[in-house]
Amino acid sequence: MNQSSYIRPDWTPATVALMVLGFVVFWPLGLAMLAYILYGDRLQDFKREANRKMDAAPFRRWRGEWGRGSCRTRFHETGNTAFDEWRRTELDRLEAERRKLDEMRAEFDRYAAELRRAKDREEFDRFMRERSNRSEDRPADDSQGFYQS
Repeated sequence: MNQSSYIRPDWTPATVALMVLGFVVFWPLGLAMLAYILYGDRLQDFKREANRKMDAAPFRRWRGEWGRGSCRTRFHETGNTAFDEWRRTELDRLEAERRKLDEMRAEFDRYAAELRRAKDREEFDRFMRERSNRSEDRPADDSQGFYQS
């Protein structure tokens, strides 16, 4: 996610201005913008969870992914053995392709998480270096402070 964008789920001047403008123009727009500011960071998690639930078993039967036994109940045999065999082969091939794509997606998710972790580590290390440099630049004697007695 690009953290430098102006319209992100946070209290930035752009989002506050859009929220106020939304309330002025048509109050549901302002309310929607307020909801985006407050809960927008959860949209990715919501989308990921919705996709995971849609990939669950109850929805797979419509795609013929429960195995040959239940495929026959959904897609009954036609009586043409050549066609039924070809269809079964194609469904198996598509299922294998879907599994391969799911594995690739999981691998990419792991890769992206590792990149985020490395970026966070680098930012934290830079912060700690800058913090230690600031503390070394300060004079050891605090006699120049405002609170002298």
